[in-house]
Amino acid sequence: MAATKQAVLGPLVGAVDQGTSSTRFLVFNSKTAELLSHHQVEIKQEFPKEGWVEQDPKEILQSVYECIEKTCEKLGQLNIDIPNIKAIGVSNQRETTVIWDKLTGEPLYNAVVWLDLRTQSTVENFSKRIPGNNNFVKSKTGLPLSTYFSAVKLRWLLDNVRKVQKAVEEGRALFGTIDSWLIWSLTGGVYGGVHCTDVTNASRTMLFNIHSLEWDKELCDFFGIPMEILPNVRSSSEIYGLMKAGALEGVPISGCLGDQSAALVGQMCFQDGQAKNTYGTGCFLLCNIGRKCVFSEHGLLTTVAYKLGRDKPVYYALEGSVAIAGALVRWLKDNLGIIKTSEEIEKLAKEVGTSYGCYFVPAFSGLYAPYWEPSARGIICGLTQFTNKCHIAFAALEAVCFQTREILDAMNRDCGIPLRHLQVDGGMTNNKILMQLQADILYIPVVKPSMPETTALGAAMAAGAAEGVGVWSLDPDDLSAVTMERFEPQINAEESEIRYAMWKKAVMKSVGWVTTQPPESGDPSVFCSLPLGFFIVSSMVMLIGARYISGVP
Repeated sequence: MAATKQAVLGPLVGAVDQGTSSTRFLVFNSKTAELLSHHQVEIKQEFPKEGWVEQDPKEILQSVYECIEKTCEKLGQLNIDIPNIKAIGVSNQRETTVIWDKLTGEPLYNAVVWLDLRTQSTVENFSKRIPGNNNFVKSKTGLPLSTYFSAVKLRWLLDNVRKVQKAVEEGRALFGTIDSWLIWSLTGGVYGGVHCTDVTNASRTMLFNIHSLEWDKELCDFFGIPMEILPNVRSSSEIYGLMKAGALEGVPISGCLGDQSAALVGQMCFQDGQAKNTYGTGCFLLCNIGRKCVFSEHGLLTTVAYKLGRDKPVYYALEGSVAIAGALVRWLKDNLGIIKTSEEIEKLAKEVGTSYGCYFVPAFSGLYAPYWEPSARGIICGLTQFTNKCHIAFAALEAVCFQTREILDAMNRDCGIPLRHLQVDGGMTNNKILMQLQADILYIPVVKPSMPETTALGAAMAAGAAEGVGVWSLDPDDLSAVTMERFEPQINAEESEIRYAMWKKAVMKSVGWVTTQPPESGDPSVFCSLPLGFFIVSSMVMLIGARYISGVP
C-alpha cells in the first residue's frame, strides 16, 4: 500500500471536461499521465421548439462543482492528498453561447447550444450582405457563415431577448462560450471573477481574427455585436485566476482549450500532418497544419489548434465537423426507445453484423462538413419488411463511420498526403464494432489509446505546463509513451467502396427536405414544404420502433 501511495504522490493536475451531454472532472499524475480518479454528471438538453437546443448554465456550473467535490472524495479514499493538485485545466463544448449579468451572476437566458438551428434565417440575411468576391468573414475567421458558430447565436439573443437587450444597454452583460462562463464563475463571479477565453474558443465565435489573434472590429460591426461584452483573449496555457471556493480553493486555473483542440493536444499531435478524430456528441477530425494559416478548398474549417503559452507561437488546424455521432445513439435511446442504454447499441449491431442495405443519414441539424447544407434532414432509407432494430442500430454506427470517411477524404485532398492511420478518442471508441467498422470503411488502420480520456488529458497538460505552475513538461522527450489498440481493415477495398457509394447516394436524398425556414411558433403550414418521402420514412421508423418497444417480432 505504501508503495502505491508513493507512486501517485508527484504533482497532480485536474481537468474539467464540460461536454454537450455530460460534465466530468479528472485528475492525472503529471509525471506519468496516469488517470487517478474522476467523476461524471449528465447534463440535460432542452428542446423548446423544433430545431432549438438549450442548456441551463447554472446546471452546468453546479455539475462542475459536484464533479470536483466527488472526485476529491474518491482521491481521499485512495489516500491521495488533495493539496497535490497543483493546477486545473478547462476543456469545453465550443460555440455554445451564454450571456449573463455581471452584477448578479445570473444567466440572462439559457445557453444556446452549438447544435441549435434557430438562427438559420439570421444566417441567410447576413449571407446576402457578404460580397461574392470578398467573403471577408471566412478569410478572417476560417469559418463558413453557419448556425454552428457563436456570433449568430449572440445576434439572435440581442434581437429577441429583452433581458439581454436591457443588460447590454445598462453595461451589465457579459458574453462567453462555456469556458468563459465557468472560469468567471470559478474565479469569483461577481466578486472579481476573471472574464476571459482562450484563442481556440475565440476562434469558434466568428468574431475573432485568426491571423491577428484579436477580436475583429469589422466582424463585430457586421454582426452588430458590442465589443465591450466580449471576454479577454488569452493563450491556452497560463494562469487565469485562482479557484475561490470548494475543495480546490486557491488552486490556479491555468489551462483552457476548446474540447477538440484539447483532444489534439492530448493525442500529442504536435507535428504538421498529425491528426485525430474524436467521437463524442458530434465527430471532429482535426489535422495540425503548423504555424501557417491554410484554407480548405474542400469544405473544411481553418481553426486555431492551440497556443501553449503567452509567448509561444500559435498553431492552426484544418477541421472536419460532423454534428451528429454519439447524439444519434442517444436519439435511438431517448426518442425511439430501441435501446435502454447507449452501450446496448453494440450488442444489437453484433447480432446481425450488417445493416442489410439500410442507410441512416443523421442530418438532424443539417449537414456540416464537407457539405454545409442546412436544408438537409435525417433519413433512414433502404428499409424492407426484413429490417429490424438491429439493422437500424448497425446502420447508425455505420453512419458515424461514413461521415468520418467524408471528412477524411476532404482532409486528404486539402493536405495532399493521405493519412496512413487514424488516431481516435472519445466515449464512442469503447465500442469495438464501431472501431472495426471505421477501419473497414476508411480502409486504413484505426489506432486508439488505451486511456481514451484525451480531451481531459490535453486540458491537464496545458494547465500543468503553464508558466508559474511548471509541473508538466511538453518536451517530446519527456512525454509518456502511450499504449495503443489497433484495428486493421477486415474487408476488401472494393466492398468498402461499394458501401461508401451507397452512403453518398443516401446523403443526396437527405438534402433539400427543408425548403422554408420553420416558423417561430407551431405553424402547421411548415409541413407543406416537406416532401412526401419525409412522412413515409418517419412513419416506417415509428412503426419499427413501436413493434420493438412492444416486443412484437
